[in-house]
Amino acid sequence: MNPIPTVIRLEKAVVRQQGRAVLEQVDLSVFEGEMVYLVGKTGSGKSSLLKTLYGDLPLLEGSGSVAGFDLRSLKPAEVPFLRRKLGIVFQDFNLLGDRTAGENLLFVLRATGWEDREKMRARAMELLGRVGLAEAFDRFPHELSGGEQQRVVIARALLNEPKIILADEPTGHLDPDTS
Repeated sequence: MNPIPTVIRLEKAVVRQQGRAVLEQVDLSVFEGEMVYLVGKTGSGKSSLLKTLYGDLPLLEGSGSVAGFDLRSLKPAEVPFLRRKLGIVFQDFNLLGDRTAGENLLFVLRATGWEDREKMRARAMELLGRVGLAEAFDRFPHELSGGEQQRVVIARALLNEPKIILADEPTGHLDPDTS
């Protein structure tokens, strides 16, 4: 019988933000298909932990892996390859302001190796439709409400059917029904 694969693993990890330890002795195992919620007060290190998992903050102490990438030996040039395995919903959106919602999605598809323009547009439209924003393809982020921007970010995270989705307050800008 095959055990369920571990997709995220941390052992005795120390998460640092601006040189200061915000979390210490973190042990975490997340298995394929599992949904895990991080709950804590503002400033307790939740976002810093997520940043460590997607390679924005280095793991300097302890050990860890995400989607088969060793976080201790992860080089800056390898971060984009790690992120191709992840869907990331950023708390502050990180949408490109000079591009429409659709162009934000197409940018990610091009960056991850998609080439067929028709398939790319169809995929972007499909996901905008799934989050209730099919009509927003040609609207710029500044023309969207915070909740609409959040839904574009969720669509972006789902584009390449990632095995792991890391979401930092994914419903913080959404009303209860949309959440």
